[in-house]
Amino acid sequence: MSSNLTSFKGVYPTLGLRNYIDINTVICGDVEFGDDCSVWPFVAIRGDVNYIRIGHRSNIQDGSVLHVTRKSEKNPTGNPLIIGDDVTIGHKVMLHGCTIGSRILVGMGAIIMDGAVVSDDVFIGAGTLVPPNKVLESGYLYVGNPMKKARPLNDDERAFLTQSAINYVTLKDDYLA
Repeated sequence: MSSNLTSFKGVYPTLGLRNYIDINTVICGDVEFGDDCSVWPFVAIRGDVNYIRIGHRSNIQDGSVLHVTRKSEKNPTGNPLIIGDDVTIGHKVMLHGCTIGSRILVGMGAIIMDGAVVSDDVFIGAGTLVPPNKVLESGYLYVGNPMKKARPLNDDERAFLTQSAINYVTLKDDYLA
C-alpha cells in the first residue's frame, strides 16, 4: 500500500479499478472507492470513526476534506459519508457525514454538513453552506449561506453533471499513463 493510504484499527482504504490517488493526499481507515475515481493533491479523507463510500467515476479535487460523524447515544449509527456515481467535488470542499447522490457537482469551497442528503442531479454553487439534516431535492441549483434552492437545472446543466465526471476520468487516465 502507498504511504498516503493508512489503516485505522487495522482497516485500510479499498481502491476500485483504475483509480488515481495523488501522492500528496491522505486517505485513512474505512474508505471504499468505486472504479475510475480520482483524488487530487492535498485532499484528506478520514474514515476513522465511521465509514466512507465513494461511487464510480467520482472525483475529489484539490484541498478538499472528507470526514464522518461518530456513533453516539443520541445518534447510534453516526453519519457515514456516502458519495454516489459521477460526482464532481470541487476544490476546497468540506463534506462531513452527509449523503451525496449521483450526478452531482459540488462547487468550490462548499460545505455540506452532518446528516444532509443531496438527491441525484444537483448543482451546489461555490461557497454554499448546506446545514445539518437538510434534504436537497433533485434537479435544482442550490446557492448561498445557508443554502437556498435557486432554480431548476436546464437540460445543458443536467448533461454537464455527467460530462464533468467524464472529463475527470479522462484527466486521471492521462495521469495514470
